[in-house]
Amino acid sequence: MSIPGYFAIGDRVQLTDSKGKLYSFTLIEGKEWHTHKGWIIHNEMIGLPEGSVVSTTGGLRFTAFKPLLSDYVLSMPRGATIVYPKDASLIVGFADIYPGSRVLEAGVGSGALTISLLRAVGPNGYVRSIERRADFADNAIGNITDYFSGKPSNWDCMVGSLQDQDSSEIFDRVILDMLAPWECVELAAKVLRPGGVFLAYVATTTQLSVTAEALKSDGNFTEPESSESLVRGWHHEGLAVRPQHRMIGHTGFLIQSRRMAPGVEVLPRRRRPSKGGYDGIAQE
Repeated sequence: MSIPGYFAIGDRVQLTDSKGKLYSFTLIEGKEWHTHKGWIIHNEMIGLPEGSVVSTTGGLRFTAFKPLLSDYVLSMPRGATIVYPKDASLIVGFADIYPGSRVLEAGVGSGALTISLLRAVGPNGYVRSIERRADFADNAIGNITDYFSGKPSNWDCMVGSLQDQDSSEIFDRVILDMLAPWECVELAAKVLRPGGVFLAYVATTTQLSVTAEALKSDGNFTEPESSESLVRGWHHEGLAVRPQHRMIGHTGFLIQSRRMAPGVEVLPRRRRPSKGGYDGIAQE
């Protein structure tokens, strides 16, 4: 049984060498992890606290921790591009995924965002994931099962289109990571409870614009809000403190809105759109 803060059989181990290079493996009784300079016996790590320094038989030294969620998703097998940790954390926060909530997710990809959703809803919540491609779904199931050491009992993964799903069930949140989320706005309005959150993750400004207009035209959602996140690391060595030359730049846009009460008309926008802002877009 895994004990927080200590290594046990079945735990994932992340080793970091003096140059910052990462290595990862799962502790298996009786196994060894080999390098170009000796090996580490798995059994000798059992019971050690995280943050220990371990050495190979040849004298190579590593710092040992259990990987964080961000470490896991960046290294797990990918069938599709993952939702990066910086975006997954914003999705969980902006969509207000709370313990016990019911979440409908479409576009499971490699399962990175699904893991964050499952951790956020907790054992009393529920996540249903819809994925069009069976190969992506199979890969996601493998990644999620590996992360949780078993398939979560409060998670269902179905292969198909979101539009074909039963719309009689009610959810607290709808999270979409797909090419055309605007096609699912009508269904989202049917399955979201009043006050529920719609959030879509899209890659391009065209997708962002069309999704925003679909939410406005539907008449069941508040004025959508959009954003993106740019994360830049910093180098610090003595007085040499400067931004790193490489950064995780644009990965996607987040657009979210909330479900109005049934039959309640959305209050019109008070600001005037900029001249030419709706060129080529039909207005009522």
